Amino acid sequence: MTDRGPRKESPRLTARGAATRERIVATAADLMLRQGVAATTLDQVVDVCAISKSQLYHYFPDKEALITQVIAMREHRMVVSQKPQLDQVRSMRDLERWRDSLVTGLRERGEPYKCPIGALANELSCRSDDSRQSLAAVFARWQGLLAAGLSRMRDSGELDPGADPGELAVAVIAALQGGYLLAETMQDDRPFALALDMALNHVKAQVRDPAADLTHSAD
Repeated sequence: MTDRGPRKESPRLTARGAATRERIVATAADLMLRQGVAATTLDQVVDVCAISKSQLYHYFPDKEALITQVIAMREHRMVVSQKPQLDQVRSMRDLERWRDSLVTGLRERGEPYKCPIGALANELSCRSDDSRQSLAAVFARWQGLLAAGLSRMRDSGELDPGADPGELAVAVIAALQGGYLLAETMQDDRPFALALDMALNHVKAQVRDPAADLTHSAD
């Protein structure tokens, strides 16, 4: 990647400096989501933020350093923000509420129909191994939150004892990413909702039937 400036130690930030740094990252994140990482230059970030290039280099020595912070910001907004709700998943209904919040968020957030994490992964995974590893870790944490909820469902007896929470979590996240891609391509949120519904139907197939359990007990 280009757009490289002089390297230096990260500065200790004042409150004003921290706010400027956060604004730079937010601006870069928005540009990269809308037009892609490769098409986003530091000059564009400088222009949109109305700062000097020397100010930008004060916080970020190069574009790679800025991308690292964009990934961290996207993780916070996409994954960390979902943690409170995913931590409450103990039933199929809780999982459906999480699904509803994702669909509502896609419709209302005023951004392109893209997964901010998936969009970065699509572009960066083959170009930067550091970015690929960072994004893989984000997906792993996301899947881990979902798998923990599915584990609670299994432990409570709602899911079949043979259900694998980790595999189910991967399937749900994979369907979610496919839904984002179709929604972006078609500029319609319905494929996203349908993909999530199909993934949750896959989970529902692992839900125990109390009536069947009673029948087996009687036998």
